[in-house]
Amino acid sequence: MASIMTNASALTALQSLNATNKNLETTQSRISTGYRVAEASDNAAYWSIATTMRSDNKALSTVQDALGLGASKVDTAYTGMSKAIETVNEIKVKLVAAQGSTPADKQKIDTEIKALQGQLKSYADAATFSGANWLSVDTTSGHAAQGTFDDVKVVASFNRNAAGTVSLGTIDVKVQDIKLFEGFATATAAQEGILDATRLGTSGARTAPAAVTLGTDAAGDTFSVFTMALANTTTVATDVQVGKMLTITEAALKEMTTAATNLGAAKSRIDLQKTFTSSLMDSIDRGVGQLVDADMNKESTRLQALQVQQQLGIQALSIANGNSQSILSLFR
Repeated sequence: MASIMTNASALTALQSLNATNKNLETTQSRISTGYRVAEASDNAAYWSIATTMRSDNKALSTVQDALGLGASKVDTAYTGMSKAIETVNEIKVKLVAAQGSTPADKQKIDTEIKALQGQLKSYADAATFSGANWLSVDTTSGHAAQGTFDDVKVVASFNRNAAGTVSLGTIDVKVQDIKLFEGFATATAAQEGILDATRLGTSGARTAPAAVTLGTDAAGDTFSVFTMALANTTTVATDVQVGKMLTITEAALKEMTTAATNLGAAKSRIDLQKTFTSSLMDSIDRGVGQLVDADMNKESTRLQALQVQQQLGIQALSIANGNSQSILSLFR
């Protein structure tokens, strides 16, 4: 039936052309943005997963920065600790030289030791990075009740479990075990720093301070690496007392070596975590890309096919519209 009211061929051609134009618009959008899933309406599930993982990746980027900052703090503390160990070794050498020396020589050696002791404090005070100093600690403010310094926590990971709950992982540095000086006035022997801790001369163990009379050996003599002296204005230490100073110096060196080992282990762990976090971020980027990125080779081929379909659709619609003109010939 020929009708001038309803052109079925034109309607069919128009529907086909509209579908082609819609697909062409989608393809052009993918080529323009580079995404197969750019909005939630494209694929709600994939868009939700990608959005969450991108958010997590931003958090991991911040973790990476925190690890870098933590590594710098550990490096600074380790550098100060290394120099302090070298200086304490120099003090140890001076004490060995003082053993059996004359009172005059002991006074000269004492002058050298005092200079080295001052240098120890200088190293500890200078080992500061971004306001953090783990070697010269004053726990008076905020820690007066316990006289201890909280463990330093370096943010090392951002975790999300199967239920979607997030948590942070940390690498902890126990400052209490590595500090060289403590500014807390009433700190106990265990809470003091390695160098200002009072130690029993016979064993090197930490203890409460006791009065010491240079030149008169006593079983309870106590010393600290930072304040011990071979001489005062009137007398000098006996060889037995020099031996006790050597004992407490050796005990401090052992603690400092352990502290440096702990700092080195923390630095190594931070470096490993930085490498892992960087690889993890790359893996997440690749995973998100698999979900939402457009295959440009495929989209390019599809674009060309759709452009041909569009041209053919326009041609078909033109032919369908032209069919109505043939009815006029019936009335000539």
